[in-house]
Amino acid sequence: MKAAILGHGEFESYRKRMAAILDGWRETYEPLLKRIGSDATPKDIIHTLSEDLLARFAVLPLLDPYDVYQRLLDYWDETMQDDVYLIVAEGWVEAAKPRGIIEDKEKKLKETPDLTIERKKYKMDLIPPPLVVARYSAAEQAALEQFQAEQDTAARELEAFVEECTGEEGLLTDAVNDKGKVTRAGVKDRLKTIQHEPESGEEQAALQRCLALIEAESSTGKAVKDVQTKLDQRVLARYAMLTETEIKTLVVEDKWLATIREAVEGEMQRLTQQLAGRVKELEERYAQPLPELEQEVEAFGAKVEGHLKRMGLFL
Repeated sequence: MKAAILGHGEFESYRKRMAAILDGWRETYEPLLKRIGSDATPKDIIHTLSEDLLARFAVLPLLDPYDVYQRLLDYWDETMQDDVYLIVAEGWVEAAKPRGIIEDKEKKLKETPDLTIERKKYKMDLIPPPLVVARYSAAEQAALEQFQAEQDTAARELEAFVEECTGEEGLLTDAVNDKGKVTRAGVKDRLKTIQHEPESGEEQAALQRCLALIEAESSTGKAVKDVQTKLDQRVLARYAMLTETEIKTLVVEDKWLATIREAVEGEMQRLTQQLAGRVKELEERYAQPLPELEQEVEAFGAKVEGHLKRMGLFL
């Protein structure tokens, strides 16, 4: 049902109209946002942005403009407001610099780091590392994801093989440790124990296969760690090289406007779900033809009449 709605020509035209409204709003305010300086007033900025967004979406049917308006206000309260105040106070370049995390043992306060390199933990208030990665290290991120996929595959294969070969009379049962785990050391010890037992060929083969899977998971895990470390180092170094123009692009285009667009499109998705639900409701309501319903009513009426007659309540 949802696919049918999304694929309909009228709905596609509606989506394009919504996108055009949002694009017009973005084109109007992107330059203003990039001009934010020490003289800017954050409350005036959000008032201007939100009121104009509300007015523009008021002419679009079906979608409640106040839902779109609220999405913007929510993002302002959660993230954008802090960003703007930080830029006003420190300027774009200073605001974008990484800093150490805040730790206060007495108050039990410890920030979650955005990046950790050689045990040093960094917080990026204005530009989260994923934005820098997406714009400047996409190839390295793709390589990392490939290694992560290989690691996941190796882990699943190992888990499935161990599950298949453990338990009562399983070929790996004697390699299980006291904690119920199959480890590299346990497998090697068991292989050493039975290496001269001719009748243990099947078990040795299972142990060798398990050892190979353990090594594969370990090697892919190490590769993931190495690539992640190099990527993190590259990203941290990139922060020091960012120009004010690049910072504005990352913050305004990649962070603020991209998030607002995603939020508005979320309202479109919600509208689609509502339409699909309404169409399904109507389909269920009118699935049975009226003549058929009338026949059922007559049949039920006759049954009720019969019951009343037997009870002496109907002449």
